[in-house]
Amino acid sequence: MKIKLFLFFCLLSFAALAQDNSVKPAFKDRLFYGGNVGLNFGTVTYIYLAPTIGYKITEEFGAGIGPSYSYLKDKRYTNYIYETDTYGGRIFAQYRVHPKAILYGEYEVINAEVPNLLQTKLIRTNIESILLGGGYVTPISNRSSFVIMGLWNFSPSQYSMYENPIIRAGVNFGF
Repeated sequence: MKIKLFLFFCLLSFAALAQDNSVKPAFKDRLFYGGNVGLNFGTVTYIYLAPTIGYKITEEFGAGIGPSYSYLKDKRYTNYIYETDTYGGRIFAQYRVHPKAILYGEYEVINAEVPNLLQTKLIRTNIESILLGGGYVTPISNRSSFVIMGLWNFSPSQYSMYENPIIRAGVNFGF
C-alpha cells in the first residue's frame, strides 16, 4: 500500500513539473500554511491540532507536511473514564483543478493507545491512513482561503481513527 501511495505522489509531482513556469517566485513566496483545529467540550472532551506547511510546486499543485495532536477524555461510561493523547504526522499533496475545487491526498501515521489482543489493557501503536478526496475552496482574502473537504480512508484498520466519509475543514494561507 505504501508503494501505491508513493507512486501516486510521484505521478502528481511529474504532472505538475511538466507544466511550463518560466518566471518562478522566490522560495518564501511559494510556501503556504494552514491546518485544522477541532474542539469539543462536555461529557466528551476532544481537542485536535494539525498545522501544515507546504510548497507550491506550480500555481495549481502543492505538497507539504504537518504534525497532528489530539486529546480525548470520554466520561460517558459510569465506572471508567477513557483519557488519551494521540500524536503523529502526515504528508500531503493537493491540486487545484478549478479556482474553487481541489483534489487532495494524504498519508498519515498516528500513534495512539489501543486495546491489546486480550482487551485487558491499552498499548501504544502506530495507525496508518491513506486519505484521498477533494474539496471546495472559497477565498477569504488575496492569499488565504477556507477549505472544506470530503475524504475517504483507503487503508482502514480495526484501530482506524476515521470513519468514512471524513469531512474536514480548515484554512490555507498562500495557496
